[in-house]
Amino acid sequence: MTTAQVGPDLDLRLVRYFAVLAEYEHFGHAATALHITQPSLSRQIRQLEQQLGARLLDRTPQGSQLTPAGQVFLPRARALLKDAADAAAQTRAAATPHELTVGYTTNLIITPAVRHFRRQHPDAEVRSLHLNWDDGHTALLERRVDAVVTRLPFATAGLDVTVLYDEPRAVLVPHDHRLAGKEHVTLDDIADEPVPKVVGNPAWNAFWRIDPRPDGSPAPDGPLMERIEDKFEFIADGRAIAIVPAHLSHRPDLTIIPLEGVEPTHVVLATRAGDRSRLVTAFRKIARAHLICDLAGQAAAA
Repeated sequence: MTTAQVGPDLDLRLVRYFAVLAEYEHFGHAATALHITQPSLSRQIRQLEQQLGARLLDRTPQGSQLTPAGQVFLPRARALLKDAADAAAQTRAAATPHELTVGYTTNLIITPAVRHFRRQHPDAEVRSLHLNWDDGHTALLERRVDAVVTRLPFATAGLDVTVLYDEPRAVLVPHDHRLAGKEHVTLDDIADEPVPKVVGNPAWNAFWRIDPRPDGSPAPDGPLMERIEDKFEFIADGRAIAIVPAHLSHRPDLTIIPLEGVEPTHVVLATRAGDRSRLVTAFRKIARAHLICDLAGQAAAA
């Protein structure tokens, strides 16, 4: 009697790399999102293909394309990652039923809500975790955090999202820019000003570049940036301006001018869809009460 051969032990890290690459359909953009180099990503995908004995992707002039084998593997890869995340989260929950991790992204303050939460739930251990500006969705689905305070737009599939407050948008320019010192500006004032583009995030580019503009014209292209923080250097040396949250912390050689006639950005609380655990439910209620009041009040006074 022969024993059936067991398939390869898959490295879930490689499976995740494949899932991200399948989403972006571009090695460079996927490598940026994963915070690894493009050659490293190529090596990891080749290793996964060797484990599976099948080619998963073909490179094209436009980026990459799933092979028939890749199309078959992709939904199974996503299911594997979800099952692994759920297993880890349920195990942690069983071992530490009184823990809550709250993520937050750049220039957002969660302290008022966290302090109120600790006072109301002294039995719980609450942790704060700073996330990259584009990491909220992944961090929630991978269960690295239980709630995230961030700004729209970002991927919201599989999440419950509550708007906490609105924040006006503004223009960030160097101190010697022709617009510096104005009380406010409009899109007409910056119609010809190049605005940086972030790699691999069309939704972010559309919203923060206001691209296309209301009349249908494209926003002038500025430098490409892999990290949002790069924009400060582009602006300071005169290569671009940027549209930013009105109360963004910035370098002393830059200045912010209110931008009129555009919709604000929305600061939101995101949690996993259907998560009704005791601590998440309690934090959701506290965030709606105290982040709206405390942070919106701070913004109005700034």
